[in-house]
Amino acid sequence: MSDKRNKLKKIIMDTKTLPTLPGVIKKLNALSENNKASVQEMAKLVTSDQILSARILRLANSPSYGFYRVSTISNAMILLGVNVVKSLAMSSSILEIMEKTSVELWEHSLGVGVASNLIAKKLNLPECEEISTAGLLHDIGKVIITLKCGEEEFMIRQIIKERQIYSIDAERELLGTDHAEIGGWLAKSWFLPEKLIEPIMFHHDVALSQNHRIKTAVVHIAEVLNKASGFGDSGDSFVPEIQRVAWDILKLTEKHLVELVDELEDKLVEVKNFSMEMQESI
Repeated sequence: MSDKRNKLKKIIMDTKTLPTLPGVIKKLNALSENNKASVQEMAKLVTSDQILSARILRLANSPSYGFYRVSTISNAMILLGVNVVKSLAMSSSILEIMEKTSVELWEHSLGVGVASNLIAKKLNLPECEEISTAGLLHDIGKVIITLKCGEEEFMIRQIIKERQIYSIDAERELLGTDHAEIGGWLAKSWFLPEKLIEPIMFHHDVALSQNHRIKTAVVHIAEVLNKASGFGDSGDSFVPEIQRVAWDILKLTEKHLVELVDELEDKLVEVKNFSMEMQESI
């Protein structure tokens, strides 16, 4: 299994055939690190890609972020800040990759993004939008399994169905790794920040997260709540228990949980409508 895992890691880290992020995003990252670059320059760069701009604005006004007031890229830069717009740009591009492989996985990811945002705001955590982004991207490794391990993916689904086990256990059995680790490898190859990589890589095992445990704990609990709601499809229908370490890190209470479940139910109706609109525009 270790040989298979190592081969898969090499493919993900080295191949030229994996999905790539638009060049505009790379340039935006470079500009944002330049202290002399103005917001207007960055907005002009993003608006040069009309399709990306439209998708950023739609995502900014979606239930995943809930701004409902962003009308132009310049407006987004000023109201939300450069870092949030960078996160939106990455999210919109990666969600486009998901749309082409599995609409139900895409909806699951949108749902986890919404739940992550709700938890972050409920607990008054900083960087709520980046936590939403981590939730949106948490299962990107499953897209790579679809693209690069088609035969194994079919077998994984068969094992899940026949033996009634979690998808992550079936992945580990057949691949020697799992979608969370694969997602982390991909995020590193895209040079995403560590605060996004850790929640992607450790959302199934929060105790392994070292530097961004709060964000990782939020994404873990968000996925459990979303799976309990039955929204979208993450590969299996089983709802895992919330890990005690995640509960303790966030200092959650039963009252928090009841309120979150109620709020998420309402939000997911909006997400479904948003998903249908986005699919019609593809």
